[in-house]
Amino acid sequence: MENILVINGPNLNRLGKREPKQYGIETLSDLEHSLKQSAEGLGISLDLFQSNYEGAIIDKLHWAEDNGVKGIVINAGALTHYSYAIRDAIAAIKIPVIEVHITNVHAREEFRHVSVIAPVTAGQIVGLGLQGYELALHALKKI
Repeated sequence: MENILVINGPNLNRLGKREPKQYGIETLSDLEHSLKQSAEGLGISLDLFQSNYEGAIIDKLHWAEDNGVKGIVINAGALTHYSYAIRDAIAAIKIPVIEVHITNVHAREEFRHVSVIAPVTAGQIVGLGLQGYELALHALKKI
């Protein structure tokens, strides 16, 4: 069974409470439960991780390579737009990473249009709500 890591960054622990018109009413727990069910059907084992701290996310990326993780789904939240440290951590590992955003970041504020991590990921899924995570699992299964 393949092992996939799902990383959620800053403020994603507030899903369901934070700007529900933008992000929906489903919680992080709802998302994780749904992803576990989808992963089981795909023969994937999931590790789920959320942190509001850049360093913890970097440590988890390094941990993934050291522990045989086969793919990573990451929603780095606002860190997407300015964390060169997360970008460098992704570039430093040999695991395919798919960047996911719940909203269409390209249709929002201008500062959200640039992802500093996109150039070192296998792909990017934006604007498809929580379904984007499931699509990322399917994509990693094929990579």
